[in-house]
Amino acid sequence: MPNPRIPKLADQIGEIVARMLQTRVKDPRLGFVTITDVRLTGDAREATVFYTELAGDVSAESEIDTAAALESAKGLIRSTIGKRLGLKFTPAITFVRDATAQTAKDMEELLARAQAADAKLAASRDETKYAAGADPYRHDDSADDPEESDEERRPIVCFPVDPPFGGPDVPYTGR
Repeated sequence: MPNPRIPKLADQIGEIVARMLQTRVKDPRLGFVTITDVRLTGDAREATVFYTELAGDVSAESEIDTAAALESAKGLIRSTIGKRLGLKFTPAITFVRDATAQTAKDMEELLARAQAADAKLAASRDETKYAAGADPYRHDDSADDPEESDEERRPIVCFPVDPPFGGPDVPYTGR
């Protein structure tokens, strides 16, 4: 059974890290960073902090600069976490860029492509003409003709059925 203290510690670590980035870390390489999630291992020895940059179009250079700024502030943040939470073992911190925003953007692009393909298919469907007409099913127009009976219209098919005991030459033993 997982320890109920771990999620509380993860939330507290996230708050401390966010406050530290806002007030104490003065690195000019650090952009507008938001802490999205903190995951703590079951023994509370390692913490993974997920972050995103709040900028319009984040360039690769700014991503590298932000990662370097977080890496350089890791010791200060870890010591502050240990002091504020009073833990016997302060967890090792790993900063990971959160891919949720990029994944959502990719999903929106895929949905837009699928919607465009559906619209193209619907447009081509409107132009099609059926070989057998719009309604391909046969209708019972001969029901008005009293000369034809149901027996003449339906063929009778008989299939040979083998007896359950193996055939006419094999005696049934009851097993």
